[in-house]
Amino acid sequence: MSIWNNLYIGISGLNAHGNAISVVGDNIANVSTVGFKASRAGFSNVMGGMAGAARLGGGVHMDGTQVSFGQGILQQTGGTLDMAVSGRGFFAVNGNHNGTPGNYYTRDGRFNIDTGGFIVNPEGLRLQGYMFDPTGVQGQQVGDLQLGALQSQPLATTAANLSLNLDATEPIAPAWDPADPEATSTFATSTTVYDSLGNGHKVDMYFRNGGAGAWDWHAMVDGAELNGGGAGPGVPTEIGSGSLTFDTSGHLDTETTAGGTADFLGAEPGQVIGFDFGDSITTDGGTGTAGTTQYAGASTVNASTQNGFGFGSLVDMVVSENGTIEGLFSNGQRRAVARVALATFTAEEGLARESGQLFRETTASGQALVDAAATGSRGSVFAGNLEASNVDLTNELVTLIAYQRAFQANVKTVQTADEMLTEVANLKR
Repeated sequence: MSIWNNLYIGISGLNAHGNAISVVGDNIANVSTVGFKASRAGFSNVMGGMAGAARLGGGVHMDGTQVSFGQGILQQTGGTLDMAVSGRGFFAVNGNHNGTPGNYYTRDGRFNIDTGGFIVNPEGLRLQGYMFDPTGVQGQQVGDLQLGALQSQPLATTAANLSLNLDATEPIAPAWDPADPEATSTFATSTTVYDSLGNGHKVDMYFRNGGAGAWDWHAMVDGAELNGGGAGPGVPTEIGSGSLTFDTSGHLDTETTAGGTADFLGAEPGQVIGFDFGDSITTDGGTGTAGTTQYAGASTVNASTQNGFGFGSLVDMVVSENGTIEGLFSNGQRRAVARVALATFTAEEGLARESGQLFRETTASGQALVDAAATGSRGSVFAGNLEASNVDLTNELVTLIAYQRAFQANVKTVQTADEMLTEVANLKR
């Protein structure tokens, strides 16, 4: 082999290890980059010419880099839409990256809501997943997650439940007079119900002791809130009434309802509201104790619930490990609104790296296998966390030293070849 070959062998070593140092430098530079995956340099020998019957080496070249997809440490941030994947999956994002529209994949889970209400990454690419309809049914198609404009539609009250104790020692009240409910009742409380438009209406509940364990009740609203004005603005108007009876132990025995419908102003007419006071013995086949009772003690309300609510807008979100995003609405409702999709690949080592911690599928990686988080081997989503770079700084620094020494050694090879060429050039003297 000629001295010239020795020179070029040394140069190949300089080039290869110079490029390898660049790979290590890139890893070190991205030690704090969220979702970054470290690379390592690969070397391959080059064969040279023949020397007698033996073929000699011709140097080395760096034949590429291999990305390490090992799990990075999860770091808590507390961010509502900060997400980290524990497992093999990648977040799927869609949009225009460096002038090329398409689908991209990343482990960088820094997401937020843009002005259009879409969940996007720092570059504005839209996170992909499944939307839920208002009834809580998950859609079948993967697409953009638009949450900013979500609303909670109002629900008219159809059931109002009250649990009370009515004082058994109260005297018998005068005959009921809807024009003077305060004077002709024994105990009063109130609850709120909602019409089909989401308007809240105060319902005053009056209870009258009729003696011998018999009580009657009356539900009244302001007449101005009813179609036709009821009995007139400011005049209490009855929308439901009934009776309660108790046994000698103070347990609720029977309960009846008369009416229980309301025509609220501008809302769906004939709204049926079922008033219930507990597990009555005869009427419901219950115990008579898990609800309204008549014991000797102050009359009081123990619980009051109803199943309606007003209009609400999205105020906060919670992300679970299976990628389900629950919306918290201003009307107190909480429901699933979306689910994050994750992608896996048959050969993730074949993915093409892009800037911004993005990857793009290639024929070498195979097509993206996209489905909901926490399905298959895609892994779980941890909200309020971000995946740190998987760069091992100690290992990178040791590798850097090794590459630097190899680079220096190849410099010696070039210097030696140069000295040999100098000696040859001096032969003519």
